[in-house]
Amino acid sequence: MEPVSTIDGRAIPFGRKNVDTDVIIPAHWLKGTTRDGMGQGAFEALRKDPGNLFDSAEFKGSPILIAGDNFGCGSSREHAAWALMDLGIKAVIAPSFSDIFSGNAFKNGILTVVLPQEAIDRLMEVAQTDPVHIDLEAQSVTTPFQDRFAFEIDPFRKHCLMSGLDEVGLTLERQDAIGAFEARVREARPFLAKGTAVAA
Repeated sequence: MEPVSTIDGRAIPFGRKNVDTDVIIPAHWLKGTTRDGMGQGAFEALRKDPGNLFDSAEFKGSPILIAGDNFGCGSSREHAAWALMDLGIKAVIAPSFSDIFSGNAFKNGILTVVLPQEAIDRLMEVAQTDPVHIDLEAQSVTTPFQDRFAFEIDPFRKHCLMSGLDEVGLTLERQDAIGAFEARVREARPFLAKGTAVAA
């Protein structure tokens, strides 16, 4: 997982409320066994409209998505986070998120920023013409017009995102302690060692 420190660029002024995971990635895409190419199915129904934001020259490839309340509700499919990542989205800003989606996003390196509706409204306005800046270290979202919106984030999630640590990375951080524990177990209980014959 790549470390997240700052995210800059145009933000897609989506703003829709109660966007469920079936809208983010339709069920027929769940048959895939790889994350690669999942972005092709992201917001598939909405992207059938030739004038959609996601494929417009102005917003295609934008790293930030601005959404409405309860983003990511519905099923628990992790494919929703995979689809957003493959689409190039590194952060989603909304007034609230489904807990399961927020957890899936975090585990895949996507920053979810919770801001009040007033801030969302302002960012939606700015996003029409100008970029948005997210600073995870400072826990702030800013615009070229001196807007500054502070956000809260769980310290553990912040550490993981800034260090680029997924669950495998977190385990590897404890590699020395795990190795020491396994050595103690082998010494104290040699009969558990792999390949040891069990007496009849």
